[in-house]
Formats: sequence, structure tokens, C-alpha cells
Amino acid sequence: MVMGFRRFGIAAALLGLLAQPAVAQSLTGPAPSPNGLLGTMPPPPAAAPTIPLPGGAIGVAPPPPAVPGPAPAADAANLSLAAVFSADGRPIRSGLVWRVFAESGVEARPKLIAKSTAAAPTISLSPGSYTVHVAYGFATASRRISVSNGGASERLAVNGGALKLAGAIGDSPISPDRLSFSVFLPVGNDSEGRLVVGNVRAGEIIRLPEGSYHVVSTYGESNAIMRVDLKVEAGRLTEATVNHRAATVTLKLVAAPGGEAFAGTAFSVLTPGGDVIREAIGAFPTVTLAEGEYMVIARHDGRVYTREFKVESGLDRDIEVLAGNS
Repeated sequence: MVMGFRRFGIAAALLGLLAQPAVAQSLTGPAPSPNGLLGTMPPPPAAAPTIPLPGGAIGVAPPPPAVPGPAPAADAANLSLAAVFSADGRPIRSGLVWRVFAESGVEARPKLIAKSTAAAPTISLSPGSYTVHVAYGFATASRRISVSNGGASERLAVNGGALKLAGAIGDSPISPDRLSFSVFLPVGNDSEGRLVVGNVRAGEIIRLPEGSYHVVSTYGESNAIMRVDLKVEAGRLTEATVNHRAATVTLKLVAAPGGEAFAGTAFSVLTPGGDVIREAIGAFPTVTLAEGEYMVIARHDGRVYTREFKVESGLDRDIEVLAGNS
């Protein structure tokens, strides 16, 4: 069965959102934890983009696994690092990526000399000036430091929290593999001003700087899309469930009601205005659609058949097109 996709012309008219109240939880505590706190999650994907975010922070893609710093010289000193949440000073125990840069002159770019994913690493360095950078997902902090013969200890405050998303239809949860989320940073009047991260699966932890975000939830692969504005608080895990108004229908071309479906039928689902939402070929393809009215066109053996139908939220059903309705 070959599936095709087109944009849905009236998607905006069908969009609304109904999110269950966000629940903020403390992010402090040892990992792992059964209640979904941040301590249970690994660092974000290595392909995460670099992007301006609230509070002037810069989101930096996490690095590969930790690599050791340079071999310590005879006069090496230890640099001890730790990170805390800026809101209350509680220690961050997981999800951190540390980078240490050596200063290379006024015009030269700083040289990366050490990386670590430990929560509180100790790095051996020669005495001198360095820049320390820590990333907690897309939330970051950095500081210029000096390391003396006696070593140094630095604690950086990170203004970040996290987001965990799910979806439902009424009281029924949507399977995580049917959902994807995109998180945007609003810019001016544009709620989707900058994409922070896309293709997020339900249940994943997204570490973000404190601030307001616009979340787009897509159920299935057609026009079942909902939107919600959420706030991330420093040091807290915000959980939100996006409520969709949609249903999944199975398309069939039959000779009589309840009859066997014709194989190799090409289906097109359209809005009342004629915009194509979804196309599929097969005996009984399924499609998830936002609540509303539609028309289906079935093509088989050179003939064309049509039927109008209505999608009601939460009501999954078969849509039979009679071969006599051309």
C-alpha cells in the first residue's frame, strides 16, 4: 500500500487546543526515578540545533560521549565543576555536558580542550585562563575562569527546566507512536517564530531554558493537529497532555454495504472546498482526520466513485464507498 500526503487547506479552521493542566515537578533527586523526573533521561540528541532561546541563552547541541582532557603537565591543577538550578540553587545531577576552552589570543577562536558528561567532573589543567561552558539540553551557562597552581572550583547556575508531553482523545491516551511534537520559541506576534526542536515523541524529556513556548502536536499523518502554549519553569518538570479532536477511519470500496473491499483502489480525501488532505492506495487504508466533514473519491478500474462523510472525535469507523455511487 503506497501512501501519499497533501496539505490540508482548512487545517487552521479545525485547530484548537485543549491541554490538561501542566504539572510542574522538582528536577532534583538521584537518577533513575520512576516518576519521570529529569534524572531518568540521557542528554538530548547530538543533532540538536544551536538556537537563541529565552533569557539570552544559546541552545547548543550536546557533544559525543565524554572524552578526556589533555594529559596533565607536571604543574597541572584540578578544576572541580558543578551546576545548580538558578531558581533555588539545587544541584543538577544529570543531563549535563561540560566543555572547557583554552583562550588562544584576542582574534583566535578558543580551543576546546576537555569535555565531560559527568554531573560534577574534576579536570586536570595547567594553570591559566579558560572558559567553562555547561549545557543542560538547550539551556546553557558559561564563565571565564583562572586556574592557579592550587586548582579551582566553579559552580555555574543554569536557568533551565524541562517539558514532557503526551496526547489524548477525551479520556483515552493516544499511543506515543502515533504522536509527534514540535516546540517553537515565539517571536513577536509569530507563535512559531523559531523552531527549537521537532519530531519529539510523547514521553520524551525536553530540557529548555525557562520561558514560554508554543507546542504543535500532530496525531497521525494528516490534518489532526493541535496547538498549545506552555511555560517552562527553572528547576521544574512541566508535564502537559494535548487533547485532540480527531478519529481514525478505514476507507473501503465495496459492491454492497458490508461487502468485500476492492483491492488496488486509489482513494483521495478532500475537504468540502476541494482541498486534498490525504491520498492512499489499497483495499482498506486507514487515515486519522480532524473532526469535520469530508469527501472521499475512490478510483478503481478506470471508474470514479464518491461519498461524503463526517468525522466525529473519538469515533473510529469504516467509511464504505459503494461501487454504484459514481
